[in-house]
Amino acid sequence: MKKIDSFAHILPKNYYQEMLKIDKTIPQKFPFINIPALVDLDERIKTWPAKDIKQVLSFANINAEDFTEPNEAAQLAQAGNRELAKIIEKFPDYFESGVGMLALNNVKASCDILEEIAHSSSLVGAQIFTRHLGKSIAAPEYEPIFATAAKLNVPLWLHPVFDVRKPDNNLVFSWEYELSQAMLQLVQANIFEKYPTIKIIIHHAGAMVPFFAGRINHILPQEQAVDFKKFYVDTAILGNAPALKLALDYYGSDHVLFGTDAPFGVKPAGATKIIVDALEELNLPVTKMEDIFYKNYQKLVSGE
Repeated sequence: MKKIDSFAHILPKNYYQEMLKIDKTIPQKFPFINIPALVDLDERIKTWPAKDIKQVLSFANINAEDFTEPNEAAQLAQAGNRELAKIIEKFPDYFESGVGMLALNNVKASCDILEEIAHSSSLVGAQIFTRHLGKSIAAPEYEPIFATAAKLNVPLWLHPVFDVRKPDNNLVFSWEYELSQAMLQLVQANIFEKYPTIKIIIHHAGAMVPFFAGRINHILPQEQAVDFKKFYVDTAILGNAPALKLALDYYGSDHVLFGTDAPFGVKPAGATKIIVDALEELNLPVTKMEDIFYKNYQKLVSGE
């Protein structure tokens, strides 16, 4: 069956080299990015998971906004997006599309970048993060991003980052908390009421939300509990069929997109096989499997 991996990552070579000119210690500060298939396209294709897979590429979270001033950050984001688009165009048998980068220390320029993405034939959305520049993604100064994305019908991919105020950040649990907290903050900021056409895809199967659905339903106002189900989520939780079933039961099969976090998770090129195996273990009807594996993605980016 055809499969579109809606949440895979890349660190385009030229963009990465420009970032290293700004801070040569990036590989030491972010050791999780030191995966050959993340930067080296030859290595990525050599270790490709399966012939029926195409990936939607978003940037690994080395964000220009964290390293340089607003104008340069926006220029780096735009150059990175152009490089990503060229990769998509050069390797159509492997890559379905790309998700562009923004620079939220320059919100005005980021809104212009959303315009560029809306008119791109290779980029289908923009990536945002749980926190930007020490503030929640739900902070009022970032609301123009949601307003513009909704107006242009550009989906937003939400990826976690560490909250640097916390001394005990870790890759096992911290990102799942940060995703869940960002979702709560977006719901409480009434993003879905203000922008009812907005589409936001959450990494890691919605993190803690499906497991704590009871707390959401009993503690929050009803309208906010309902809004939690308006997010879309991927399947990138390194297998775990019961947890995927929980996410499917909570969000519904129409709001779950196949996504693996490749090439992260399992060396050398990601967890694609164990996630496919976990989904197949659920014995879902063929129509629902088609929805998860590719149709939901197609509907999302087509504006349906």
